[in-house]
Amino acid sequence: MSLADALEAAAEALPKLADSIRPANGDPSRLLDLLAPADASHVLRLLLEREPDAGEELALAWAEDPRGADPLRAVDEASLAKPGRKALRRAYHRLRSRGIEIAGDTPRAVVAELPKLADEIAGGLVSPPDPGGAQLAVVVEPNPSGGARVYQAVLDLGQGILEFHAWNATRSQARKLLRDLARNGRLGCAEAPREAIAALLARAADAQAPDRPLPHAFNEWRSRVAKPPDGAGTPGDLARAALAAEPAREQLREVAARVEAGEIGPWPPAPDALRALAEKVRKMAESSLLVNEPQRRSQVEAVIVDAVESLYAGDDGELAARRFEEHAYAAWKRGREAEALASVAAARSFRERGADDNPVARALVVRALAPFLEALRAEQASSLLARP
Repeated sequence: MSLADALEAAAEALPKLADSIRPANGDPSRLLDLLAPADASHVLRLLLEREPDAGEELALAWAEDPRGADPLRAVDEASLAKPGRKALRRAYHRLRSRGIEIAGDTPRAVVAELPKLADEIAGGLVSPPDPGGAQLAVVVEPNPSGGARVYQAVLDLGQGILEFHAWNATRSQARKLLRDLARNGRLGCAEAPREAIAALLARAADAQAPDRPLPHAFNEWRSRVAKPPDGAGTPGDLARAALAAEPAREQLREVAARVEAGEIGPWPPAPDALRALAEKVRKMAESSLLVNEPQRRSQVEAVIVDAVESLYAGDDGELAARRFEEHAYAAWKRGREAEALASVAAARSFRERGADDNPVARALVVRALAPFLEALRAEQASSLLARP
C-alpha cells in the first residue's frame, strides 16, 4: 500500500484527525504542519502497526525534518510488532546520525557530528541483462538545492544507451524508488557502487551505434554519471575479480540449462544475422537430398555449430562474456553465489574455449532460434498430415 493510501486508511480509522490528515495529500512534511506532535505520533504508530512499509516511509521522512523528532520519540516501540519496531529503529538511527538522542541512549561525551544527509541519500542499483540484453541502471544523489536527483538509464552493452532520464525528487521518494526496485524480483536489481555504474554507462556509451545518437539528456549529464575514476570496473568486472575460478564442465552445463529454460539470455544476434541463420536451417530441413529425419537433424545441428562459431568469434564472444559477468554480479549480490560462480565460468568459456567446446554458446543460439524452430516443426507436421 502506498503512503497516500495508508494515510487515507488512517483518516478513516481516526475520524477526529481526518480533517488534518486528508489535506496533506500524503505529503509527510505537510502532515507535520497540520497535526500536533502527539496526534502525529498517533498516526505514525497506527501506520507502523497496520502498514509497516508505509509507516517506515513516513518515519524516515520525518527523521529528516526538525519537527519530526518529537512525534518519532513519542511512539512506544515496545507496543509494536516486529516489522513496525524494525521500521521505527531505522528512523531512530537516522535521527542519531543527525546528533539527536533517543530515550534510553547512553550519553556521549563527544559533540555530535554534523548530519551526513548527503551520504544517506546516495545509492545505485543495476539489473542483470534482460532477454534482449538491456539493463536498468539507477543512481540517486543529493541535490544541492535540496531533496535528491535521480538518474535512470536503460543500456545495452552491444547497442549503447537506449534511454536516459534525470529528475528531481524528495529524499523519501528517492529512497522509496531504490527500495521498490531492490524488492522487484522480476527485475533482479542489485546495489552497486556509483563508480561501477559509471563504468558500465561509459562502456555502453562507447558501443553506441553511429546511426543512433545518444539521448540528449545523457549528453547533458554524461560528465556526472558516466565519468568513472581511472581503473574503475563495471559491476560485472567486480564479479569476475571476486569469483574468478577455472570453468568446470558441470558449471557450463548448469548455465546452458538456465539458458534453455529462459532464465538467462538469449541475447539474440542482430536481426539480419538471425534471419540468415533461420533461412539456412529452413533450407536444410526442407532439402530433398535428405531422405530421413536423423539426417535432417544431423545437418541442422551442423548449421547451428557453424553459426555458433561465426556468431561468437571476436567482439561478439566478448560481448556475451560481459553480459554473463553482469548477470553474475546481480546473482552474487542477491545471495545466489553458486549461480554467480557458474555465470563467471560461462563468461570465461567464451574467452578461452572454442565454439565446439562451449555448450553455453550453443544453448544461446538454439534459444534465440526457438520460436522459428517451433514454427518449422509445426509446418513439417502439417505437411506430413496433408500427404495422401
